[in-house]
Amino acid sequence: MTERLWAPWRDSYVTAPHQADSECIFCTKPKQNRDAENLIVYRSVHSYVILNAYPYNNGHVMVVPFKHVANLEDIAADVLCEMMGVAQRTVRVLRHTLNPSGFNVGMNLGAAAGAGIAGHLHLHMVPRWIGDTNFMAVVADTRVLSQALATSYEALRRGFDDIS
Repeated sequence: MTERLWAPWRDSYVTAPHQADSECIFCTKPKQNRDAENLIVYRSVHSYVILNAYPYNNGHVMVVPFKHVANLEDIAADVLCEMMGVAQRTVRVLRHTLNPSGFNVGMNLGAAAGAGIAGHLHLHMVPRWIGDTNFMAVVADTRVLSQALATSYEALRRGFDDIS
């Protein structure tokens, strides 16, 4: 028997027309200097951490380079190295603030791989807890999150201030 992972909440993204000419939110948001409004919880020299506006779980963040780069093989080594250091710090912050049991960490490179913003690579970091999945996503096309984005933002922002 083949097992399937159903993600019906992604259907509206997958079937929506995508405009290559639209502005990249990963480029515009950090330039606006409205970090709380834009859910940016941390900035480094070459990258920043932003909460996912459509999270798979509480505390779902992304590490994003400031430079607009679509392909992993095109990103500068120093930027990639810094992103991994920021990811390491982010794990410490998420453990401290949300106490997850584990993490999913990864990149979706290209639209066919599920990248929501295929033109600007980014590293997803999703905190996980034992038993955090339930029937609501499949039966009701609904994600159940126990924490509002604003609450997650405040907790993680303080966490980045506290954890070095």
